[in-house]
Amino acid sequence: MTQQDIARMTGVSQATVSLVLNGRSDADVKLSAETREKVLRAIAETGYVADPIARRLAARHNRIIGVFTYEPVFPSANSDFFHPFLVGIEQQAEVLGCDLLLMTSAPVVDGRRRIFHGDNRLRLADGSVLLGRTLDRTDLARLLAEEIPFVSIGRRDDAGGPVPYVGADYAAATAEIVRRAVALGHDRLAYLGQGSGPESWADRGRGFREAAAAAGVYGGHFAPPAEGEPVRDTAAVLDAALAAGVTAVVAEEHADGVALFELARERGVALSVATLGEPTRAALPTAVEFTSLRIPRQAMGAQAVEVLTALIEGTPGGRQRLLPCEVVSGETLSERGN
Repeated sequence: MTQQDIARMTGVSQATVSLVLNGRSDADVKLSAETREKVLRAIAETGYVADPIARRLAARHNRIIGVFTYEPVFPSANSDFFHPFLVGIEQQAEVLGCDLLLMTSAPVVDGRRRIFHGDNRLRLADGSVLLGRTLDRTDLARLLAEEIPFVSIGRRDDAGGPVPYVGADYAAATAEIVRRAVALGHDRLAYLGQGSGPESWADRGRGFREAAAAAGVYGGHFAPPAEGEPVRDTAAVLDAALAAGVTAVVAEEHADGVALFELARERGVALSVATLGEPTRAALPTAVEFTSLRIPRQAMGAQAVEVLTALIEGTPGGRQRLLPCEVVSGETLSERGN
């Protein structure tokens, strides 16, 4: 049922139905008690429920932001990684006077939650923030087509149209690490990780390849056997790197970089290693400070709420933002031969 349906049933205008639903009448519109009662009766008999998005835009009082995560975030092995995003979302929502609605009813299919299902409650919120390493492109395309306000945390490729996002500029930060390695005398580097697939991996891989090509140095690639899987044979990676004359490795996943660096130290091999972000899974204990990236996770969460609010309100502003990552210097990237 829609407001137009109620209007046709009662012989009044849609504007009149809207006024009754909002419990008020404009100064220049006189609603008789009989008209109001007739509309209310039709609403009760049909079970009509107002679209929360429409109510929000008209009355501006809903102020609920949905948070949908494709992967469980608490409690889970990824809780430490996702926590700063959620802190940023919560803090900005508080500043704006909005409540958060965590979408937990979505069914899990093939190990991943699904946004759209028979009882989805997405429209209870004014709009939603989407969080996950990989977002379903079919879901994104449908959200865009149905004009449901949303923002992705993490850069996303187009899905039938530009996807609103707040992401981290992994490509630029990875390129900066490559340049630092080259400045330290390394001319044979290798990338350890997928370097493709989800946008966050693809951006890192692209930054590595482009920077190595621009510097005119060797840029090899060692990929785990399956997407998202850890490197299980670190010894084979180290042997392959040494055979190729590689002296510096840039690891996509922090835990893989730690394992490789510790094995090289154990063998007495000089190998520089840099990692491309905070751990998403448990790493070997180490007292060594790694050259790595610091992802602005809390700022990404907060700015995602800012972008979403602009979308809901229809105000101008950047719908796609990339925030810089900080390159943190450590002991693991040193001069070639040291």
